[in-house]
Formats: sequence, C-alpha cells, structure tokens
Amino acid sequence: MAAIRIARPAVVNIRGEKTVVTTSATSASRSDASRRVNGMGTGVVIDQRGYIITNHHVVDGVREIEVNLYDGSRYVATLIARDAETDLAIIKIEADRPLQTIRIGTSSDLMAGESVIALGNAYGYEHTATRGIVSALHRAVQVSDSQFYEDLIQTDASINPGNSGGPLLNINGEMVGVNVAVRAGAQGIGFAIPVDRVVQAAARLLSQINQKSILLGLRFAPSNGVSSGLSVAEVFPESPAAKAGLQPGDTILSIGETTIANELDFQRSLLERRPGESLEIAVLRPGGSKEGLTLVLGGPAGDENSDRIWELVGLRLQPIPTGEFQAKFNTRYRGGLLITEVRPGGPAAAQGLRPGDVLVGMHLWETVSVENVQYIIQRPDFDSFLPLKFFILRDNETFYGYFAIARASGNR
Repeated sequence: MAAIRIARPAVVNIRGEKTVVTTSATSASRSDASRRVNGMGTGVVIDQRGYIITNHHVVDGVREIEVNLYDGSRYVATLIARDAETDLAIIKIEADRPLQTIRIGTSSDLMAGESVIALGNAYGYEHTATRGIVSALHRAVQVSDSQFYEDLIQTDASINPGNSGGPLLNINGEMVGVNVAVRAGAQGIGFAIPVDRVVQAAARLLSQINQKSILLGLRFAPSNGVSSGLSVAEVFPESPAAKAGLQPGDTILSIGETTIANELDFQRSLLERRPGESLEIAVLRPGGSKEGLTLVLGGPAGDENSDRIWELVGLRLQPIPTGEFQAKFNTRYRGGLLITEVRPGGPAAAQGLRPGDVLVGMHLWETVSVENVQYIIQRPDFDSFLPLKFFILRDNETFYGYFAIARASGNR
C-alpha cells in the first residue's frame, strides 16, 4: 500500500554485537563470564545527511553499529546522542548521497481504533510490515526492573523483537510513534512512543550536539505538536538572536529553504554549522506581519567568559536543555545551569555549592543559560546587587544564599 511504499526507504535495519553478563543461578554475587550476543533493531532517518533515531536499548553497549539501508547498502554508524530515560538515541552514518527521511505526523489526534502500520526488522526479517489498530492510548508499561515507560500507544499491529526503534505509521505513511516494546507472554499487544514525545526528545538530543559548537541565545515555547512554526518564548540580551532582531512572541516559519514546523526541524537546520555563519530566518510577528531576519551564529560560551564566571563566582556551568530540565525537575523555574565544578575557596564554595547542583537564579533574574549569568555580572550596576543572591535546585528542593563578592570596578 502507499503508506508502506512512502516510508520504507527511510527505515533502516540495525545489527550489532553487545556484551551481556549473566548471574550464576547458585550465587547471586557471582557472575558468569561475559558473552557476546547478536542484537538487532530498527531506525528511522530524520535528516538526509544520515542522522537516524532509534531506541537507546538497541544501540546501548553495541561495539559496532551496522546499519543496512533499504537499497541494501551497509554502513557503520556512530552513536552521537542518547537518553536512557526516554529510551531514544541518535546515530549517524556517513552516506554517499542524501537519504530519504521519514514523514513525521502527530500523535496528538490519535484515536483508539485508528489503523496503523508497524515497520521494522522483525526477528531479523528486514523491512517487515504489519498492520493493526490503535488499541489504547496513554499506557504505562514496566518492561523490566530498569525500564519504565509512560504514555505509550498500545497497538495490535504485530511488534516483534527487532522492531524496536522502527516507525508506527498512520495510513498516510506518516510516523505517529516509535515502536519500543512487546508484552512478554501476550499476543497482539505492542507499544510505541508517541511521535510528539519523540520529536521533543530528538530536538533535545540535537540541541545538545549543536550547543557544543554554536550559540543562539533564545528559548522556545512548548509545542502542541499541531501548529506549524516555532514560537520564541525568550531572547537573551546581547545574544546573536537579540542582535538579529528576534523578539519574544515571534514565530519562526523557515530557515533558508527549510520550513520549520517544530523544534526538531530547527535543530536539524543547525547541524554541522559553525560560528560566523548566517541564517536567513522568516518570522511571523505577533501582529501578523512577516519579516525576514539575518542571524549570525555565535560560538559557545568561550574560555574568556567561562574564566570570568570562574574567577568572580567560582563556578563552571553547563546548560541543561529545556525539555530535559522540565522532565527532571518539578519546579516553577523555566530552566537552569548544571554546576560541574566549584573552585575551592571561592564565593560558591563558601556557600556550600557542589557539583550536581543546578543554578536557577541570581539576583532578580533566572539563569537558564550561561549568557544570563554573563549579562548579570557585566551589568554596570552589578556592585549594587552585592552580596549577590542566588537560587539553586538540589534533590528537587530550592535553596538560596548570597555570594560574598568584593565590590570592585573590575567586576563590571
């Protein structure tokens, strides 16, 4: 049928070996020798340059990830980002041509009884297609002692070992879920991660990759999975986004020739770009007018800025992607910075801060990004803030204190 024909070229088969350790039946504390086992799974091409999304458990511990495309060509993939909590990972192959990508739909309007199709490497039989219906929505499933899923799609389309990481399609050939699990001992019961959650997780993973090389300085509003475009929630002062003229409330419609429907599209458009490159952005203003802007990409927080924060406050800080922060912390704060190192004898150390704490605010401002901290410590009236009040999250509780920083013109 047309849906299968449309999607199959974007579905890949994944094979590899991984080490497993089995515990002796006679002693819970003694382990048998490690052994290599063959693993298999499925993946979906999300970018024509060879970026593929699959399940984390498919590639976790695999020594060499072998990817077979629909045309029979084979590649060895590199694992570039993963998230065990959502059980999703992104791998990349160096293909010799642009690859066909999957059509991404939405899971927000799925209904019980709707027809769906599962594609994957079932029991090693490549590009197997099975058909069924959506049996139920919002299922919570405990697959193992270490893996629990929330909000899964339940389907009776046959999902077998090897299907993990493959797409669950609607009748239009659009991906509405990623197949993830089967219920042991049951027939006709399989589960998939809703595609809207997959898009959020994939965007977060790609954002982690992009943040290593470029800087934008903006935060997006959560997407409902239906509306087209990406709404800007916040623009950080003096950032590349601010200098380009982006404003809160703008909706990004396109970057160059690429239409932006969600944050995954946006992050894909930034892949492999470098500081100094220009992006031609089309935005829809809150009043309804459309404008074209040019955004020049900045570099990540450089050594000079990091050293200044280290010198003044005594902290090394690492951004936390917004989606990851919101998933982990039940708080009113919109984001924060992970503290990775504390300078002995510095103001932060004197207040008992430690690696693993999350800095969520200083003085009157939230600290969602390193640029926020730079903005605070570089303000002309910085001395009037001292001692500098701060807020951190530790074990999901909020604490505050004051950094004792000497008043000096060098602080500005």
